[in-house]
Amino acid sequence: MSIDYKRVFKDAIANLHAEGRYRVFAQLRRVRGAWPRARYYDGRGNVKEVTVWCSNDYLGMGQHPKVIDAMHAALDDTGAGAGGTRNIAGTSWYHVQLERELADLHGKKAALLFNSGYMSNQATLSTLAKLLPGLIIFSDQLNHASMIEGIRHGIRQRDDKKIFRHNDLAHLEELLKEADPARPKLIAFESVYSMDGDIAPIAAICDLAEKYNAMTYIDEVHAVGMYGPRGGGVTERDGLRDRIDIIEGTLAKAFGVMGGYITGDADVCDAIRSYASGFIFTTSLSPVLTAGALAAVRHLKESGEERALQQRHAALLREQLLARNLPVVITESHIVPVMVGDAARCKRLTDRLMDEHDIYVQPINYPTVPRGAERIRLTPGPLHGPAEIAALVDALDQLWNDLDLPRASLAAAQ
Repeated sequence: MSIDYKRVFKDAIANLHAEGRYRVFAQLRRVRGAWPRARYYDGRGNVKEVTVWCSNDYLGMGQHPKVIDAMHAALDDTGAGAGGTRNIAGTSWYHVQLERELADLHGKKAALLFNSGYMSNQATLSTLAKLLPGLIIFSDQLNHASMIEGIRHGIRQRDDKKIFRHNDLAHLEELLKEADPARPKLIAFESVYSMDGDIAPIAAICDLAEKYNAMTYIDEVHAVGMYGPRGGGVTERDGLRDRIDIIEGTLAKAFGVMGGYITGDADVCDAIRSYASGFIFTTSLSPVLTAGALAAVRHLKESGEERALQQRHAALLREQLLARNLPVVITESHIVPVMVGDAARCKRLTDRLMDEHDIYVQPINYPTVPRGAERIRLTPGPLHGPAEIAALVDALDQLWNDLDLPRASLAAAQ
């Protein structure tokens, strides 16, 4: 019997359309000096200016003059690409300088650059499982897909992975107690969880790690640049970085460029460098990107202005959403989720925000969040002013009525 391969793919896409969660990538062109405004191309020859409310360039560093000037200088200095892997083409001076800055940012002996945060998680966690025979990895239920993939790729049998309920210390300890004391252990979790905006009980997790002789691995991608006196993340803010074995971060969110990294003990980073295929066999970051990230890290180590303004705007946005009884989830982080609870209506909401109000927000649907937990995820930044916040809240208030969406506040949901 022949297989209709084309039909398989057509049906798969049709199912997404039927569920209202087919993803459409908005064609946007950021305009230097005008962020958070961008040009939107609708695919039919029409162009208009929109305000972007869901970017992970949390502090607008992708537009910062220091970053742009550094990238121009590096382009003139070295040309465009890296020329290959660091093993084959050599390590650029920019890579060396950036790894030193990142190690210093987190108070660690060493750092290792990757091309993305996804790659740094996937490669590091899978390699740790291979370097530590018999390793049991205890993973938070809401860990990012890159962490899940790294763990899945590295473990040898199903029992090597234990999933604990999200931020549930009692459940984590229950699993640690059940584990063989002689086996190596690693607790893998995030600081700021990007969809709900909640923050892990890091100190308590470290207490359990010490009690049960486990290593700790924290993903700080949504926190680096955003918290701490120098932007070292929640672990810096709370004075906990020395209690974490490996801190992973990104250069593509608050630092505004591209790339991922780990920091930790020199031998740990060297072992990952030497054994992780995701590092060894991948062309390294362009020196142009690395130079931009280096400028962003250095700037945010010295400047708290962007962080402070972002926090003020996030607080103002939450306050105004609550005043309209819109279902905003209140957390202590910079992320502002507003719950919709239905994929199709979430997509209609964001389509109308774009079509009628020139506001770009991407719907967050399954599998990024569970079914029934569909939402929009707002990321106010230092360059969103009170006028932009008021316009967004007015538009949401009107569309909530038009689409007959539930208004009960979720301030106590977390």
